[in-house]
Amino acid sequence: MSHGKQITLFTHTGGPSGWAVAFVLVELGLTYESVYLDFQKGEHKAPEFTKYNPNGRVPAIIDHSNNDLVLWESNAIIQYLAEKYDTDHRISATGDEKYHQLQWLFFQASGQGPYYGQVAWFSKYHPEKIPSAIERYCNEAKRVLSVLESVLSKQEWLVGGKMTVADIPFVMWHKKLLEVPSIKKVYAERAALSSK
Repeated sequence: MSHGKQITLFTHTGGPSGWAVAFVLVELGLTYESVYLDFQKGEHKAPEFTKYNPNGRVPAIIDHSNNDLVLWESNAIIQYLAEKYDTDHRISATGDEKYHQLQWLFFQASGQGPYYGQVAWFSKYHPEKIPSAIERYCNEAKRVLSVLESVLSKQEWLVGGKMTVADIPFVMWHKKLLEVPSIKKVYAERAALSSK
């Protein structure tokens, strides 16, 4: 790939994880070229992409300024970018707070991402409505929100008193899913509880 940019970002237009990586790239002032894969055509499962990510999912990056290092999994990419390029720690934590940053990145990847994704899948894309699945994943999404609320009701950011890479993946998922009917319902319920 000879586009002259530091990073190639493989992503797609619909999902929040690629946008989270792009957000970090912009914040760090890194030049990048986005390669948007067409999921309808199965481009994310084609050998041209799975040679970079055998899991066939986006995002993935190639860091051309670091011997064409290939990474996949959004939060691994985000942590790498922070460690490699955020030398003045504008959007990353230091010292022991770095471990809290990792804690939140792991929580996002294991909690918010999967549960919000399942809410979206069963609410918008699954061929049949399965109320018990929607309810289960909405309840898990509420649990994730309650964890975030328990911290963010006491402080503005998750780690270190400033926006860090720990916050960015959460924000991107929330922004994307505000349009999903089940998520709107969760937010409405949360707002109703908060006003009591």
